[in-house]
Amino acid sequence: MNVQVIWKEKMSFSGIDDSGFVLPLGTNEESGGNNDGFRPLELLLIGLAGCTGMDVISILEKKRQQVTGFNVSVHAERATDHPRVFTKILMEYCVTGIEVDPDAVQRAVELSNTKYCSAQAMLGKVVPIDVKIKIEEAA
Repeated sequence: MNVQVIWKEKMSFSGIDDSGFVLPLGTNEESGGNNDGFRPLELLLIGLAGCTGMDVISILEKKRQQVTGFNVSVHAERATDHPRVFTKILMEYCVTGIEVDPDAVQRAVELSNTKYCSAQAMLGKVVPIDVKIKIEEAA
């Protein structure tokens, strides 16, 4: 896995991966940026949510759960002093579906969090990660 970050101007960059996808990186005007891209630490959280989200959906599909909607929200607190590391993370899983088994969802989240999600395995070594699960019946 290889990525590259290329400076454009001020505090604006483009991130490029091996597959050629391009992602804008930036910061707010107060920090010298143009407010034109993702903040690097936001991408860590998006990576965490994406990693566990893909695990959970894959597991629920294997368990033949009728999921019609799904999202993972990640909320992080940061230290006030530099290097403003994460001090606490909360991941909220929201599953919408038809007669979705709560035990299946709980197990899918547990497997992702303890076995499959590489992002959580890394971040969990340095910051506490809490989990909430919400299941809604599809309309």
